[in-house]
Amino acid sequence: MTETTAFIRRENPAEGVARIVLARPEMRNAQSPELLYQLDAALAAAAHDAAVKVIVLAADGPDFSSGHDLKAGFALPCEPVATIASGLDEPGAAGHYAFECEAYLGLCRRWRDIPKPTIASAQGRTIAGGLMLLWPMDIIVAADNATFSDPVTAFGVNGVEYFTHAWELGARRAKELLFTGGILDASEAHQLGMVNHIVPAAELDAATLALAVRIAARPAFGLRLAKESINRSLDAQGQQVALDTALALHNLGHAHNVKQFDSIIDPRGAEVIRAGAQT
Repeated sequence: MTETTAFIRRENPAEGVARIVLARPEMRNAQSPELLYQLDAALAAAAHDAAVKVIVLAADGPDFSSGHDLKAGFALPCEPVATIASGLDEPGAAGHYAFECEAYLGLCRRWRDIPKPTIASAQGRTIAGGLMLLWPMDIIVAADNATFSDPVTAFGVNGVEYFTHAWELGARRAKELLFTGGILDASEAHQLGMVNHIVPAAELDAATLALAVRIAARPAFGLRLAKESINRSLDAQGQQVALDTALALHNLGHAHNVKQFDSIIDPRGAEVIRAGAQT
């Protein structure tokens, strides 16, 4: 069975496994609000499906995700699902902060706490907001051509809105990545513990499915308890408080940019990122 919306496809490749696919390859799976909420609906449906024990997140095309589609705007395509949203219609910083609390940090937290194991399968480039699709997942399998970056300090903000960098990379490597706008290849991401496995690109789908099938052989309740235990351990380390603080600082950056440039991002950022890519 295959189910498709405009930007998301669901497949059922093996017993107990649902595969949710980002299906906007012509835009390198850039994330419009519509894509994010179609993804949320597909993940929620798989979570509610008693026949599904493991959820795989994958992507069509050469790249996993190029990040936020800033040209798509900041209007919710549906009612809020992650927060009891207030202020979405407010002008200025208040409205944009409410949007990011719901559509960015809110959705990521919701996905992070799906009560079933989740596996992300990444190839090619994952840039900035693309990390917000990978990092809430429990396990990441990367193709050997995968790269990861968060260059958005060039836009006058601190980093992507799901700011788990210190947990994913360690504090010092996270700082260097953000300060320089550099790129992690699959090998370094694996060494840092951000990526569980690296496989040849041609074997990515098969290797990810094999891991999902292996996990699906275990009792669903045991898997749920193990996941909750690890997530609560992260919470005890202060991850949730850190996320709230980072999002507030992120929106301070947006407000500063609006005051300085009449834009939520520093318009010089694109040139800074291009110049950095050439060094």
